[in-house]
Amino acid sequence: MSEVERVQRVVVLALDGVYPFELGIPSRIFGAAGGRYEVLTCTVDGRPVRSNADFSITVDHGPEVLATADTVVIASIAPNRVTAGVPDEVRAALALIRPDARIVSICTSAFVLAAVGLLDGRRATTHWHLTDLFRRMYPHVALDPDVLFVDEGRILTSAGAAAGIDVCLHLVREDHGSELANFVARCCVVPPFRDGGQAQYIEQPVPEQGAASTAATRAWALERLEEALTLADLAGHARMSLRTFARRFSDEVGLSPGRWLIQQRVARARRLLEASDLSVDQIAGQVGFATGASLRQHLHASIGVSPQAYRRTFQTAAAR
Repeated sequence: MSEVERVQRVVVLALDGVYPFELGIPSRIFGAAGGRYEVLTCTVDGRPVRSNADFSITVDHGPEVLATADTVVIASIAPNRVTAGVPDEVRAALALIRPDARIVSICTSAFVLAAVGLLDGRRATTHWHLTDLFRRMYPHVALDPDVLFVDEGRILTSAGAAAGIDVCLHLVREDHGSELANFVARCCVVPPFRDGGQAQYIEQPVPEQGAASTAATRAWALERLEEALTLADLAGHARMSLRTFARRFSDEVGLSPGRWLIQQRVARARRLLEASDLSVDQIAGQVGFATGASLRQHLHASIGVSPQAYRRTFQTAAAR
């Protein structure tokens, strides 16, 4: 890390009924980023909170540190603590957050953000099991239950439990590039980027006995992204009919084969933009997009910037 690079402060808010696992995710992920982040944990009044396990949690900070945060992460709470509103002390604590600070919810804490109006008119997600309840309580929020996290700029929401890892790695990637995010993921022994969304974890009928997986075909495709792979190519490798393969792929990954291929090509293009001096057209060819224009279109649809803008941001960030 450069001597002039500012350390970003992440403040984690623990509410009554907090899940200990999710509470520890920000410290574990951001703490592995080579000193680029400082992580503090607080409660709304500085006093201990009861976890959803058989112990209470004592913290060193009260709500005043929320006003100093670059990023605030609200850890998830037990579903039986979810209500249509929030206590006055929680609302007062959230009001301390600076207007330019990022706010991240993990799992059920999306209900907290919705209750104070921070998700009004925004796209968001939460645990798939609570989809119906969330929609009844907050119909004005565009809930997407099929994704692992939603990045709406200043406000980010993530799905259940381990999706907190995904959104924190995403922030490291956005702040400092894929190289550091991949390093953090290796340190924490987690995948740097999970395929698909939470649709793959939703309860559904057990596949028939002996049903083949599409995992081997996904691995095969990742080695051939530069090729013009079709659904027929994928189904043929898996030795399934087109219809069976498409259905099984969607059940396992939560995306159609076509959307998954685009996602993987964009991810590889981002890595090449960060780590190489190849032209946009050359990168497009290496990841399987027919033209540089196609790469520009898909990258912009995915993250909202052009290849040149992305390269300027993350090659510079990685070199600092």
